[in-house]
Amino acid sequence: MSLNVRATIVALVFLALLLGLWEAMNQPPAASEALTEFELLMGGADDQARVPPPSQVLALAWQELSNPFYDAGPNDKGIGIQLAYSLYRVLTGYFAAALIAIPLGFVIGMSPLMYRALNPFIQVLRPISPLAWMPLALFIIKDSEQSAIFVIFICSIWPMLINTAFGVANVRSDWIRVAQTHELSPWRTAWSVILPAAAPTILTGMRISIGIAWLVIVAAEMLVGGTGIGYYVWNEWNNLDLNSVIFSILMIGVVGMLLDMALSAVSRLVAYEE
Repeated sequence: MSLNVRATIVALVFLALLLGLWEAMNQPPAASEALTEFELLMGGADDQARVPPPSQVLALAWQELSNPFYDAGPNDKGIGIQLAYSLYRVLTGYFAAALIAIPLGFVIGMSPLMYRALNPFIQVLRPISPLAWMPLALFIIKDSEQSAIFVIFICSIWPMLINTAFGVANVRSDWIRVAQTHELSPWRTAWSVILPAAAPTILTGMRISIGIAWLVIVAAEMLVGGTGIGYYVWNEWNNLDLNSVIFSILMIGVVGMLLDMALSAVSRLVAYEE
């Protein structure tokens, strides 16, 4: 039996144990259990709020996923529509960051002068929480969706920029000397020699960025409201619908995993071609 098959079996056993424990902990008390005088006055022990068991969450998931793109008004849209809005914002900000971070990372990695000049700016701006930019973005842009995209841009740019600069700066010097021996132009050297060598490090930065961007969009949408999976979570909490809150949390995790798996597959493909 292969390692992957055994790992899958162990994972399924852990999942079954987790769901079974969760379900058992959320069962109502037995009818034979005596209620205290206080519980009787409060309407009984069953009226206490509980986290819904997995059976209820799965029933809701089946209902939601059977019609994920329904639109019944501003505050009643299917989970597919909410995720689509969030993915649009994440991917727009993410690819905009890549268009700037990767070329700038090449410049920083290839030029010690640019590294020394730009490094103080990077070290000051990088630790700032992306959500701290939201009030300023809302004031300047005056559009909640574009502000959310800007926040994704800000949080995505740093891992790609730093990893690209690191990967480019650590390309083997003898490869650069071979390119110079063949009198390749700086542009041709960057494209033919440095980019393939630095590609795994660049893709690692892109993989880190997409994970951070998916984390940040949930919080950003809670702030700006309207549409998106973050707004969906907050709206269902305001409605005290814990079933929908848990379901949306699981969907956030699944989509985040799929995004990471996509970039992981690209990384493996690049490593295979090398």
